[in-house]
Amino acid sequence: MNAQGFAHKYGDNVDTDVIIPARHLNTADHKELASHCMEDIDAGFKDKVKEGDIMVAGFNFGCGSSREHAPIAIKESGISCVIAKTFARIFYRNAINIGLAILECEEASSDISDGDQVSVNFDTGVITNETKNKTYQAQPFPDFIKDIITKGGLLNSIQK
Repeated sequence: MNAQGFAHKYGDNVDTDVIIPARHLNTADHKELASHCMEDIDAGFKDKVKEGDIMVAGFNFGCGSSREHAPIAIKESGISCVIAKTFARIFYRNAINIGLAILECEEASSDISDGDQVSVNFDTGVITNETKNKTYQAQPFPDFIKDIITKGGLLNSIQK
């Protein structure tokens, strides 16, 4: 299980209301949610993100409300993995529950720049910044979390 794409970099304390503004929560359509992902801090995000890209952020990513809409919008936008210094705990669990790969790695988060080509090996936890030819070590997922992410979320992993 691996991810590879360009980095979209954000700062500390990116809350769920920034990830998907509350004014767009009147839909359950995942594509519609994705079309508004990050729009209040990065108006061009939906036009520049490509399938497989990687989001990079600072401390406390996903703070705020406990809504699952935030990780759903990120995943549906095409982001294959979020790397941050730390995650808000409820966002961390919601991301795993819907099958969005997330890794905490302070060194990678600090060093990766917007637009860098990044790859992630989920089996080893190695994050590679292809642009800067540097590697970073995150804690790899335990097998049960890899299974949840591979199957597209908790409900899918239970059903299969």
